[in-house]
Amino acid sequence: MEVPDEVQEPGYLTQSLFTDKTATVSEENIQRILSSQYKLPATARVALVKLEAPSSRSYYWNDEDYQKTQQAYVDQLNEELRKNSRVQQVATIPDLLLPQPATFTGIREAAVRMQADLVLVYSISNDIYSKYKLFSKTDIKAFATTQVLLMDVRTGLVPFTTVVTREFQSKKAENELDILETRRRIQREAGLLTIREIGQRLSTFLASKP
Repeated sequence: MEVPDEVQEPGYLTQSLFTDKTATVSEENIQRILSSQYKLPATARVALVKLEAPSSRSYYWNDEDYQKTQQAYVDQLNEELRKNSRVQQVATIPDLLLPQPATFTGIREAAVRMQADLVLVYSISNDIYSKYKLFSKTDIKAFATTQVLLMDVRTGLVPFTTVVTREFQSKKAENELDILETRRRIQREAGLLTIREIGQRLSTFLASKP
C-alpha cells in the first residue's frame, strides 16, 4: 500500500490545502499550513506568467515595439533562472491556458498541465519621470517596478516574493527616429535592470534552501 506523502515527510507540507476553486482555506488548514515546514523540489521546472500592469502598455507603443519588449523581459528572466543549478527547465505559460482574469487557482492548474514544479508570476510597470518633458533635449529618465512571486505548484504556497524598482537615464541615440523610440528604449532598459536584480535575489533564495 502506498504511504501518503505526509507520512513520508513528517512535518513537511507536500500537498495543497487550498481545496476549492476560490482558493480559500479553512481554519483547520490554516493551522496545518502555519505549523508545517516547506521544502523546495531538488530540481525544478519553472513556468513563467506575466500579469499585465495598468501602465505597462502606453498608447504610443505599437504592437511590434510592445512584443519585442515583452520578449526581452522573458529572455532576461530565462537567462537569470538558468544560472541556478536547481532550475531544470523554463517555459512560458501561454495566455490560451490562463483564465481571464487570471487567478491563483487558474495559474496553478495551467502549470499542472505543463508539468511545472514552480510558477514565477511577474508584473512590470514603467514610465518616464514627469519632470523629463516629452521633447526635452536633456537626458530622459525612466523607472520600472517589477513585482514577483514564486508559487509552488504542489502545495499552492508562495515561498518567495520581492518588489524591485530601478531607474535608467540616457539621451536620444543617433539611430533613433524620434523621441518616442528613445523613451521606449529607456523604459525597456529600466525594466531589464529590475529583472537582473530579481534574478540575483531569486538565486540567493534558491541556493539557501535545502
